[in-house]
Amino acid sequence: MSHSVAGEPSSAGRRAAPLTTAVYSAAEWDLLTSLPGRVIVAAAAPGTGRPRRTVAAGLAGLDAVAAGRAFDSDLVRAVVVAIYARHDGAGEPVDRLTDVVDLLAACRAATRVLRRRADPADSAAYRQWVQSVAARVCGATTTGAPALPPDPADRRFLDRLGVALALR
Repeated sequence: MSHSVAGEPSSAGRRAAPLTTAVYSAAEWDLLTSLPGRVIVAAAAPGTGRPRRTVAAGLAGLDAVAAGRAFDSDLVRAVVVAIYARHDGAGEPVDRLTDVVDLLAACRAATRVLRRRADPADSAAYRQWVQSVAARVCGATTTGAPALPPDPADRRFLDRLGVALALR
């Protein structure tokens, strides 16, 4: 294996230029990095016909966000790093975070941003990852309980989310 002058491994097999947030405006990057958290909150919130979630559901969502570190997508990994780098505790008001109509609008906006700025593979990986976060929250059960099929109201929520993310 060849090494650079500094003794670091060569970049063979890696992208020549690492993903930077410079591709996105501050507002676009904030949208992309806040969307997974918004999805966790909305998926965990009881809705029309949807059951109230337990702490386990929120933890399942956080675990799904963390799983993005292993994705084969520079964008998803960069978003996870940015999420974990946030220490200010600032965020949107909770009532806005749980509004499904606003969440779906944010998903559509993120999809438009990704269509304009992201590599198609990164765009698809990000959108699928966000959908998987919601699916993990909706599918969370208490420890030791067998996985149950999604509740019909959860299925509708996940379907609406998939449409907003241009996955369906």
